[in-house]
Amino acid sequence: MCGHSSGMMGFPLRLLAREVYDRVRAIKGDEAVALITGEERIEPENARYFCCTVEAMDRLGGGHAFVALDEAQLAADPERGHIFTDRLLNARGREETMLLGSATVEPLVKRLIPGVEMVARPRFSTLTHAGSTKLSRLPPRSAMVGFSAEQVYAMAEMLRRFRGGAAVVMGALSPETRNRQVELFQNGEVDYIVATDAIGMGLNLDLNHVAFGALTKFDGRRKRRLTPAEMAQIAGRAGRHQRDGSFGTLSGLRGTGEAPEFTEEEIYAIEEHRFAPLTHLFWREAEPRFDSLGVLIGDLESAPTAPELRAAPEAIDLAVLKRLADEPFAAEIKGAGLVRRFWEACSLPDFRQVGPDQHARFVGRLWLDLREGYLGADYVAARIAELDRMQGDIATLQGRIAAIRSWAYICQRPDWVLARDEMAARARAVEAKLSDALHARLTERFVNRRTAILMKSLGQDASALPVILEQDGKLTVEGETIGRLDGFRFSVDPEAGAADRKMLLAAGEKALPGILTQRADWLLGEGLGELELADAAIRWGDRPLATVDMPDDFAAPRLTLTRDVTLLPEAPRKRLEDGLQAWLTGKLEPLEPMRKLAQAARDPEAGSEARALLHTLIAGHGVVSRENAGLQHLPKELRPYLRKLGVVFGALDIFAHALLKPAPRQLLHALGIDRRPLQDAMLPVIAEQKRLPAGYRPAGSQAIRVDLAEKILRAAFDARAKATGADKKPPARFALDTALPISIGLEQGNIARLLGAAGFHQHRARPLAEGMYGPPAPDSWSWRPRRAGEKSPQRRSPEGKPGKGPQGQKRGARDDRRKKQPQTGPARSGGAFDGLAELLGGKPG
Repeated sequence: MCGHSSGMMGFPLRLLAREVYDRVRAIKGDEAVALITGEERIEPENARYFCCTVEAMDRLGGGHAFVALDEAQLAADPERGHIFTDRLLNARGREETMLLGSATVEPLVKRLIPGVEMVARPRFSTLTHAGSTKLSRLPPRSAMVGFSAEQVYAMAEMLRRFRGGAAVVMGALSPETRNRQVELFQNGEVDYIVATDAIGMGLNLDLNHVAFGALTKFDGRRKRRLTPAEMAQIAGRAGRHQRDGSFGTLSGLRGTGEAPEFTEEEIYAIEEHRFAPLTHLFWREAEPRFDSLGVLIGDLESAPTAPELRAAPEAIDLAVLKRLADEPFAAEIKGAGLVRRFWEACSLPDFRQVGPDQHARFVGRLWLDLREGYLGADYVAARIAELDRMQGDIATLQGRIAAIRSWAYICQRPDWVLARDEMAARARAVEAKLSDALHARLTERFVNRRTAILMKSLGQDASALPVILEQDGKLTVEGETIGRLDGFRFSVDPEAGAADRKMLLAAGEKALPGILTQRADWLLGEGLGELELADAAIRWGDRPLATVDMPDDFAAPRLTLTRDVTLLPEAPRKRLEDGLQAWLTGKLEPLEPMRKLAQAARDPEAGSEARALLHTLIAGHGVVSRENAGLQHLPKELRPYLRKLGVVFGALDIFAHALLKPAPRQLLHALGIDRRPLQDAMLPVIAEQKRLPAGYRPAGSQAIRVDLAEKILRAAFDARAKATGADKKPPARFALDTALPISIGLEQGNIARLLGAAGFHQHRARPLAEGMYGPPAPDSWSWRPRRAGEKSPQRRSPEGKPGKGPQGQKRGARDDRRKKQPQTGPARSGGAFDGLAELLGGKPG
């Protein structure tokens, strides 16, 4: 066609017309080429080359230099054959006319068109019968053919489960959707395509094998077996140019009964490309008279005169015309112009495939609007807008596409719609959106891209599997997630179905040694900062890497790698274990004071008394009260030795000061050694709790860290010592500045509670007499060591007044009685008096 000054080609499908239009436009330019179909019209003003559907082409050729008719053998098709026959008999080019088709139509063409020249184009490749094959054993780059939507969907679903999915091609799909599905197959995203007999025309595919799921189909009137020519039309999709192909049948399909089988005659006809010639073509009057509806129907039902032609079966347009001719409004259709217009309305294609009765009702409603003139733009826009919805399943979207194709056809008519170009553009836009949505639904349902990729990769060497570890821990193959890595633990993608999990697990495990080695090296090089010590284990995020067992001597801890880490190859596992051991050693440096205490507790030269105290101190995780320390058994000459180890002998507690810092307390808690509540920052003062954190002692409604409590008590003993007179006897009462405990955070009432535990008693000053002015007298304090067996003083109210203690006893009267009793008898060893003796350098008691 491009070798002539002008031309027109008629195609059986609009997607074929569109394909050739794009190719000619690339050669001749946009302004020289037109595309005319029932639903689309692109016609530049100076167009010289026309690509059309057969129905849309000029029946006489339009006066072009070149005219061609593709798939001429479709003149024997019961539904559309009469249109192909009319173009075959009448469409002519000024310089050349070409009829493209099967050799089966050759005898009829020779008889109908005298002097026609026959040119054969033999197939360059061979087509071989391959027998029956199970779906699970189909070779890659295969097509499966069924003849119902249910069978196509069933085969596609099985392929999705076992082979990663398939593209789907059916006649009910829009051309755009079909092209998108074919593209999935052509670019290798899937290795299989499932189709109806729509695959046999207009689709050039890179196929190696065609498998028939059935050899019978319903042709609109009855269920019949395919003819050998129809079988060959479909099987011929396998192989291209000089590459051979094969065809066969599918076995083992559920719900289909026995597997279909080709006969010997059919195999021979397909392989040798020898088919019985056509005996007739279908014909219908192409130029009927429009005098009346009756005359029109009579002409359309008239018989041909040539013996090679037969009257076409009643097509959908004629069936609609005859049904609507009986409607009351048909009586008003008079005159050639109105009858012609009515026939054009009845010729609206049944895109929805709903049958003559329902389609006739749609055409009848359309005619009631058309008979008065044009369809309003607002009305058409509203109908298009109703279909502009992308929700729904595959069947719903197919129905909307069929409906919008009807409106696209209506909008293309030159005298049916106001603002025709705008409405046609809207209809095409909605069809494109619906086609995209339908393609997405088909792909979502029948294509498991992840499985398809893995099916291609599982046979490869593990090192060649293209598994990539993303930054968020996901494992992907060509962008598809197969699972994730939490620490060193691989888990299959939770969204994977049961049928896919085994394959995904196998894919992950094949690549896991290399991936885990990379992860271990990254962790040792850059990721150590992400590790933490918690619950007696080294953890990376939510996953433990190794459990930590701290020995009694607090020396080198023992690591036990978790099962996740043991999946590493031996060499990287050893590197990781050594790296974790080094990291843990540095992490445990704040526990060096505890290690020194543990070593001294095992030193025979330390003496049994000192070792006993050290064991008690270690059991208390660095803190023990004097009452529980057993100081009565510790010789005083051993105390300097213990002080060198960091042990502090306080008035109320014995403690290792270095172990009261936040770092060692957190480590003891993380190692599971100290299971008391943790105070991360080791604040000086906290609110009283039912179970105090390690390193705190109660002080009324608050708790104070033991080293700060000791600091306050030392300041109190220093104040008493400074108040000693010339006779070097401690005074009965003395002044005490409470600025230090207040600055630390103790409340006024809780200061007396803390000091009271060490034997200090607060004496409230008398208030000023009435009428007296000036600052009030300061409170005074006294100190008395507790006697052996004496309980700790009871709680006092914040105002300093006697209150009820835990046993419900009144303290006021008891304090008065105590003042009258002589202070005789030794103080209990290990009490606050021992602390005072140490501060003053004297002897306890």
